[in-house]
Amino acid sequence: MGREGAQRPGEDIAAGIEAHVDGESVEARLERALRVLRTDHITLAFVGEYSRGKTELINSLFFSGYGQRILPSRAGRTTMCPTELFFDPRTERSFIRLLPIESRLEDTSIAQLKRTPRFWLNLPLNPDDPDGMIEAFSQVAAIKSIPVEQAIQLGFHPDALENSDTPGEVLVPAWRHAMVNFDHPLLRQGLRILDTPGLNALGSEPELTLSMLPSAQAIIFLLSADAGVTASDMGIWQQHIRQLDDGQQRLFAVLNKIDVLWDDVGGEAFVEGAIEQIRANTAQQLGIATEDVLPLSAKQALRARIHDDSALLERSRLATLEQLLCERILARKEQLLEQQVVRQVLALLQNSQNILDLRLNKVREQSELLDSHRQDSGQMLLELTARTRHDHNQHHKRLLQLKTNQRLLQRQGELLRATVRAERLEEHLARLHRSLSGSLTTLGINLSILHFFRSVDQDLGVLEQEAALANKMLVAIYSRHNEENPLLGADAPLFQLAPYQRELKDLQNKADQFRLQLKTLLTEQRTLTRRFFATLVQEVIAMHQRLRQEAEHWAAEALIPLMQHSLEHKQQ
Repeated sequence: MGREGAQRPGEDIAAGIEAHVDGESVEARLERALRVLRTDHITLAFVGEYSRGKTELINSLFFSGYGQRILPSRAGRTTMCPTELFFDPRTERSFIRLLPIESRLEDTSIAQLKRTPRFWLNLPLNPDDPDGMIEAFSQVAAIKSIPVEQAIQLGFHPDALENSDTPGEVLVPAWRHAMVNFDHPLLRQGLRILDTPGLNALGSEPELTLSMLPSAQAIIFLLSADAGVTASDMGIWQQHIRQLDDGQQRLFAVLNKIDVLWDDVGGEAFVEGAIEQIRANTAQQLGIATEDVLPLSAKQALRARIHDDSALLERSRLATLEQLLCERILARKEQLLEQQVVRQVLALLQNSQNILDLRLNKVREQSELLDSHRQDSGQMLLELTARTRHDHNQHHKRLLQLKTNQRLLQRQGELLRATVRAERLEEHLARLHRSLSGSLTTLGINLSILHFFRSVDQDLGVLEQEAALANKMLVAIYSRHNEENPLLGADAPLFQLAPYQRELKDLQNKADQFRLQLKTLLTEQRTLTRRFFATLVQEVIAMHQRLRQEAEHWAAEALIPLMQHSLEHKQQ
């Protein structure tokens, strides 16, 4: 379902619920759900060493209809900077946005710079002009010659760069990041592609490994069938990819260039056996299921589509990847939407339906009672009036108790937020900044980072204690409600801190992995260290902000089912 198509049904649901439920907290929850429906997307990251065919694969998937290569693809390195392909229906035109490499001199993340258009170069993209598109996309792969000292300041290690024709200079990417807005059926469904440079270049862009790759819902690791899993491939897999496996089956491998195994002399059976053997070996080496290793030939797939050769297209096996994208990865988007939106909305609807069913049964009972006492209707009306008065008094008591509980929960929510208040984190960050500024040894850097994470973790420990008290209070409130209303039992929505603790632990593990690799404080390592920890700090700040919002939303919404019951009961 596209984002535009999802908006109207979501708003219809909201209108239906609000017909039965009042309250700002309910409206706030529905508004957040609608926001997810409007902006939902799923990111697929292509990762791999140089010359594994990432760019050619993207050409065959998204640009084969132009009858030629749109993205530059040649032997060696062609993807010079991380490139995002997506479709934004809110924009009228396709475009390429390029972030200059000089932006690395600022301690500002790419995520922050995305919100500042003036830092980007904008190139129009005309889908009806293939030659113009080729020219525009060639800019993404542009390089420039700069002095070695400047390259070091930008965070590059000179040994990893090519020498320029100008003495004392090296070649670096002209751009730090590229964003491409382009209309394509898969992208229109909410798929977002992240094409990365060779992973040995990721060391100079920490945000890729700290934020972009972990945020991707699926990662496709590109390998070459003629080489199998090389030592450098395995190093990338173990250092950057394998640790992202969270049990959600989001890691896949593409065994590209199977056409090098096509051997007409050996026959089709021999070729098939060789491919399956390499596929099985690859799965075993990477530690993933064999069906998650997809052998194909991006080059032959592109050629087949350009020349409309259905037999060659079938032999290239590109269809297996397209099927994966449509059936498994895009289906994952629907699962994420269900977790974030549908369950919340269904819970509200289910609660309303249960209460309406009870109200309907009560009306039927009263109607049957009146029918059976038509001769003594006066006395029956008196009894019904007394019962109504009693119900009203009970409702008033429940409402007073609910408001009291709501005030208690709000105070508990304030305690939760105070434990992780922004000022507290700012104190830790200021202390970290002072420590790093004064550190002249790797030991000093290590101790500074360890102390920072220990401080944040201690804050979460205090929050865990407060959350336990808050959850205990909420369980008691819901237990009392369930005893008084056995037909309308509800589970207490507990405050969940564990996901944030895991996220902090993951960030700490990445920091540990990086700092333990520090051997000396050469100039290029100083620059990279500064940018790495600046990016890491932004991730901690973002996590901390989400945690504060979660505490605020939880305190405001934890009693929604009981409030809903009370408001519905009032109408009976």
